[in-house]
Amino acid sequence: MLSPKKIRHRKTFKGRMKGVANRGATLEFGDYGIKVLTCGWITSRQIEAARVAMTRHVKRGGKVWIRIFPDKPITKKAQETRMGKGKGSVEYWVAVVRPGRILFELGGADDELSMGALSRAVAKLPLPCRIVKREEL
Repeated sequence: MLSPKKIRHRKTFKGRMKGVANRGATLEFGDYGIKVLTCGWITSRQIEAARVAMTRHVKRGGKVWIRIFPDKPITKKAQETRMGKGKGSVEYWVAVVRPGRILFELGGADDELSMGALSRAVAKLPLPCRIVKREEL
């Protein structure tokens, strides 16, 4: 699963998720992509599950690009622990996404295979997503 090698701060604040994606909102590499419609967190496990679903469906028919990276640590205190005594330890990593962000791209496969692979990946993600196609000019 994805996680950073080095980080500046071991534990971070929760932060706020508002607005739309300024960066990463257009298809850059592939012909098809998955665009997220709401704000939210996507864990490294969910990213990996979607990637595996896509690559298994296309077999060797295409190339997959992952456009997000989980760089935010999420902490959790142990079960049945009293309040106080500091913040919990890091449990997992998430990628913060805003509406319009492209999560995955797929290229080099035919239309039917691409749509099938991306729909399988969308089923693994916790947020509402849409499959987008590159518009040829």
